[in-house]
Amino acid sequence: MSLAKPYKNIPGTTIFDAEMGRLGYHLNQFCMSLMKAENRARFKANERVYLDEWPMSEEQKLAVMARDYNRMMATGGNIYFLAKIFSSDGLSFQFAAATMTGMSQPDYAQMMLQGGRSPQGNMYEGDI
Repeated sequence: MSLAKPYKNIPGTTIFDAEMGRLGYHLNQFCMSLMKAENRARFKANERVYLDEWPMSEEQKLAVMARDYNRMMATGGNIYFLAKIFSSDGLSFQFAAATMTGMSQPDYAQMMLQGGRSPQGNMYEGDI
């Protein structure tokens, strides 16, 4: 029996819940493996070979290689685990967040300094 999820209809928002946790378990475990320098080196040497060691879906692997964080989140990735990927790439959380919004890092930083995104983007579809 599936639980009611009223948060499913918030535009532009992916909620990490138990279902997403199950979907993204191996993706998130892969991310955690990047905490070890030897694993980061292996991943950087040949991303595909390293990813193939993990029982992730092909969609998840392609999203990792494309650094498509929105797709990774849609397939169960948790942003706090995904941070291990962009940190391994030498990128800041702010830079990664900017890519998820389709903005440049300077534009994203300016938006956040001005109070963040419009509340319009945070409403349930029925409230718009």
